[in-house]
Amino acid sequence: MRGIELSETLARMLKDQTLTRVTRGLYQLADAEVTAPHNLAEIARLVPKGVICLVSALQFHDLTLQIPGRVWLAIGSKARKPKIDYPPVRVVRFGPRALSLGVQTHNVDGVSVPIFDPAKTVVDCFRFRQHVGLDVALEGLHNVIRSGKAKPAQIVDYARDTRIWSVLRPYLEAVVVDGA
Repeated sequence: MRGIELSETLARMLKDQTLTRVTRGLYQLADAEVTAPHNLAEIARLVPKGVICLVSALQFHDLTLQIPGRVWLAIGSKARKPKIDYPPVRVVRFGPRALSLGVQTHNVDGVSVPIFDPAKTVVDCFRFRQHVGLDVALEGLHNVIRSGKAKPAQIVDYARDTRIWSVLRPYLEAVVVDGA
């Protein structure tokens, strides 16, 4: 389709209310069944080099009871901060190594969404405990060990790679000794 034909089709579908505009450049079918992680798919489309992280990743992996009011998104330390009206986003900056470790791609509503794996997510929650809260980080650690979604050795490796091992170590030891 040419650009003019596409814009005419888009305008007609919006007028017919077949489509709704979510935000600039992002549309969805009006009768689309929106799933809980749908916002993650929208953000992945809008910020292709970002990675879903922290509380949003904990929620995606069923490791918290928290319901984040914003999508937590990791971007590179030198990347331009995205201007997104909707859905609400909380951007955190990661260095190149931390941004590349533990990234998994999940299919959410037909969109490939990069999300940190459970072990890396918990480690990052300890790295950003001032932002997410120590209680959230501890909940994630307890739940990831109890559920078996990550092994203590994976957490240790990520903690060492991101230089947070000295902070995380006593909490991990307590959870492992306690039997989660």
